[in-house]
Amino acid sequence: MKIAVFCGSNTGNNPQFLHATRALGEHLASNGIDVVYGGGKVGLMGEMADTVLEHGGKVFGVIPEHLRQKEIAHNGLTELQVVADMHERKAAMAQMADAFVALPGGAGTLEEIFEAWTWAQLGYHAKPCAFYNVFGFYDPLLQMIDHMSACGFLKPVHSDMLIKADTPEALLSSITAYKVPAQKWT
Repeated sequence: MKIAVFCGSNTGNNPQFLHATRALGEHLASNGIDVVYGGGKVGLMGEMADTVLEHGGKVFGVIPEHLRQKEIAHNGLTELQVVADMHERKAAMAQMADAFVALPGGAGTLEEIFEAWTWAQLGYHAKPCAFYNVFGFYDPLLQMIDHMSACGFLKPVHSDMLIKADTPEALLSSITAYKVPAQKWT
């Protein structure tokens, strides 16, 4: 199994995010789960890659040429694919991955997980989408998603399809138990 991980290109200002990222990376590697990610050596992205590799796992990076040229590409990966732009990056990651997980991060992290989740709602794929909600990082966002559903802009089945977990064990267990809900336009 390959899990696409979306996370910050910074480590944040709480060291617990770094520790949680490392714990997840170790858990994935020890369970034979490969990681697909944005190919950077910086922030939580780099920590995830390094941790998985240190524990014998495989890491597949996909990075746009523009970012590779800025010397943020991680050159010690199992495989690093250089693509033209962010659109190609997301398409390549989506094709390679069996599931999608958002760790703490910023706008790019949200954009990537929301696109994967939208594609799942529309039936473009049947892969689980998850929030690794360590230390309540995503609590305000998850409340907003519930609010969107309560206001009739999101069917409850599509809100409920998101996996929300705060430990590596619960996250991996929920991903493996995932059942595909009905598509949005059925």
